[in-house]
Amino acid sequence: MKDKGTSGRFDAALWQPVIRASICTGEQVAGFKEKASGRIVEVMLIRSPRDIEEFRRAYAVNGEIIKVY
Repeated sequence: MKDKGTSGRFDAALWQPVIRASICTGEQVAGFKEKASGRIVEVMLIRSPRDIEEFRRAYAVNGEIIKVY
């Protein structure tokens, strides 16, 4: 995965795309979860379905994006 704030591909062997959602506020942030440690790196705020599509496009994410709370 590239540094936070830059677009590009991510290494699917090491990282999993996720959306972190707040139970209290409903805020959603797209990012990547490191498979080995469980650490999440947030890369962009999600305000609409259009933002999710931009995340997919920017990081070449295909398939399911899991939500974590």
